[in-house]
Parts: sequence; C-alpha cells; structure tokens
Amino acid sequence: MSSVSKGAVAVVTALTLIATTSAAAAATPDPVQRELDALVRADFPGALASAQGRDYVAGVGDLRTGAKVPVDGRVRIGSNTKSYVAVVVMQLVEEGAVDLDAEVETYLPGLIRRNGNDGRRFTVRQLLNHTSGLPNYTRWIPPITELRDVYLSPRDLLDLALAHRPAFTPGEKWEYSNTGYVVLGLLIEKVTGRPVHEEVTRRVIEPLGLKDTYWPGLGERGIRGRHPRGYHFPGPVDVTSLDPSWGWAAGQLIASPSDVNRFYRALLDGRLVKPAQLAEMKKTVETEGFVPGWSYGLGIVKIPLSCGGVAWGHGGDIDGYETRNGATDDGRAVTIAVTALPTSEEAVMRPIKALDRTLCA
Repeated sequence: MSSVSKGAVAVVTALTLIATTSAAAAATPDPVQRELDALVRADFPGALASAQGRDYVAGVGDLRTGAKVPVDGRVRIGSNTKSYVAVVVMQLVEEGAVDLDAEVETYLPGLIRRNGNDGRRFTVRQLLNHTSGLPNYTRWIPPITELRDVYLSPRDLLDLALAHRPAFTPGEKWEYSNTGYVVLGLLIEKVTGRPVHEEVTRRVIEPLGLKDTYWPGLGERGIRGRHPRGYHFPGPVDVTSLDPSWGWAAGQLIASPSDVNRFYRALLDGRLVKPAQLAEMKKTVETEGFVPGWSYGLGIVKIPLSCGGVAWGHGGDIDGYETRNGATDDGRAVTIAVTALPTSEEAVMRPIKALDRTLCA
C-alpha cells in the first residue's frame, strides 16, 4: 500500500491480441504487450495486465523456478482498497446512515482525541479526500522484513498515528493518509454492526461477481489461486507471503487485473452508487506531493491524459506488488500490475507513462 504520490491510474484503447511471453510476443506491435515488456526489461521481475477484456503477461512469475507469470493472476492491490471502502461509505450516505459533512465524532464518539487529533474537528468527507490532517501511520511501521509476519489490529494502526500531532489543521491542505481509511473502516463497522470486510464483500464483490477479488482472512498470509510471486528489493526477497493486516481498510484487498477493471467500470457505469453519490466522489481537491495534474476525489483519483480527457481510478503499492489502473467515462479500462515496488523515481514513473502511452497510442 502506498501514498498516492506513488499511485497512478490510466486507461487503454481497444486491443487486438492476447499476448504471451514468447519471443514472437516481444515483437508484437500491440501497445500493452510492448509496454509490459519494457517494464520488465527496465525494473520488474514480472508484469501482467488486463485491458478491454484482453490479458497480457511479461517476465518471470517465480524467480526460483522460472515459472511464467500466470495470465490474469491474483495480486495484492494495495491502496485500490480505498475505492472499495469509499463505495461502501457512499452507499451508506445514500441510505441515510451517514452524512458526508458530519463530524466523525458523530459516528465514533471519543475515539479520536489525542495529541491534538480530534474527531470533532473533521468530517467524513475529509477522511475520504485526505484533508482531515490525520497523521499517516505508515510512516512509523517497521520495514517489511520485520513486519511480514506481524499482526496489527486496526486499533494498533490508529494508535501509531495518534501518537503524533496532526499533519495540519483539518481542511487547510491535502496530504495522503492511510489513517483516514482505517477510521472509515471503523466507521463502517460502527454504523452497520458488521466487519468492514463483510460489508465490502456483500455490497461490492459479490454483486459484481468478482471471482478473483477477496479480503484476506484474519492471519492469512498467502495468496489464494494462481498468482505471480512478489519481491522486495534490494535482494530480491520473496515477500509473497505476508500478513497484510497493516493495510486493513487502507490496502488489504487481493484481486486479478480483470476484476479491478470490472470494479472501476461498474463504479463509473452507476452500478455501485447512484448518480448523486458518484458526482460527490468526482468532486476533487488539489493535491501536494502527488503526480502533477492529478487531483483526489472521495476514494478515487482524477488523472488528465496526455491525449485529452481524464481517467478515474486509484492505484496501489504494497510490498511485492504495484498496480496502476483506471477507467474512463466512455467505457475504457486497464489495470497493470508489476511484481515488485519501484526502487527509484524513474521506476515509479515508468508504469504511469506506460499506461498513458498505451491509451494514447
């Protein structure tokens, strides 16, 4: 799971070939395959993508055995989880159970009152769009080599954050905060009386028939089904197996690239929230420490494209995997995943540029 300064989303035009990792595929003019091959040559052990119903792979899915990347395999999708959680919140808004502009204290009385952090001073909307000022707990968690087998509860994550002063006065500026989405997970549980993973599954995953999307169970460290291995550099260290509890409502979901596309297409098509709630989600605020030109809505990101128009999505980083994804209002969608986090600024930008080039080819 990552800050959005490392997050990216984009969309892709209609494609023509289901690609493989063969030498013939390496020479194909297909823009998605060409970009995946370039990502693998430059930075990442493996890459996979889904675009307009086509699936693509490149590189190696297991460095130890040399196995290929499984087509449309499952990966950890990190901060994309925020979009799914935001949808549940917006459904509760539609049902009249939550008011976007109510103080968080309304739903979680007394929970956030420490070191200047105060749930009476910021709203549900400000949690959703990262303007609450809550300090970002991921700044203080240990490295993955120490954390991979450690379980952290949502209250542990909140305690990490509230041990520090607010990043800024609520509403004064923008700063990405995973803590805000932990609080939203707790809010969903308080309002519904059910676990947040159950609400995401019942309200989003099951209605859309997302067969390869799931919220890992308590203590579950592996990835079910077909999946490429994920790596940490320097090393490489295989970090496919890890306890993702430190991501929780900010970044715990697992999905295939095609399922991620289906989710964002369904969101933009109005199958998850009503037009009034989708319009609220698309009201964005200017950002800092972000990709230039990008702005943040309520759990989704607005990305201007070099060829005109915009994409909507999120993107996510969690140790071992990075996803870059998005969809447009006219029906296009793409998700690209790579099997390691980038280790340089150049590597951070390559998937962003690759997606944009693919769309605009």
